[in-house]
Amino acid sequence: MKKINLNKINKYVEVNISIFHQRRLEYVRNKIDLNKILKQKNPYLFKAKNILTAQDLIKSFLDAYLQSQEEAFFGNFIEGLAIFVCNKVYGAKKSELTGIDLEFEKDNIIYIVEIKAGWNWGNSSQIKQLKINFNNAIKLLEKQTMKEIISVNGCCFGKDKKPDKKGYLYN
Repeated sequence: MKKINLNKINKYVEVNISIFHQRRLEYVRNKIDLNKILKQKNPYLFKAKNILTAQDLIKSFLDAYLQSQEEAFFGNFIEGLAIFVCNKVYGAKKSELTGIDLEFEKDNIIYIVEIKAGWNWGNSSQIKQLKINFNNAIKLLEKQTMKEIISVNGCCFGKDKKPDKKGYLYN
């Protein structure tokens, strides 16, 4: 394991966080279609929240819509940061395997990682697909190596008291 230069991480964040903000602004300027947003949101939910004015209703719709976009943009930023740091420490690479973000070797073990920005990232069908992706990746890698392969759902924040998820680790 190499020691990482914190200045390099700071520089990466400095450059790439501006890309995150630029994508947000471009999205607001070029992609927002109020008619589309109005069709996607449940007006009864907002009535139940006691939103009474059109201004508050539109603001709530836009806030909810933009938050989901921002989460996707920020998730891409976090994934890039994780790959950058892991590359500097373990010589990791962006994976070419379907559904896998990152591959690296540590202590003669190959780790395959799906990076998630946070702990509450998916529903049961998405978790099922994660397991399928891990199993398919392991089968492909086992044909190429005799090393142990460990699959990891790499969450960038949040903790789980039971990280062994029967088929992958949750870290």
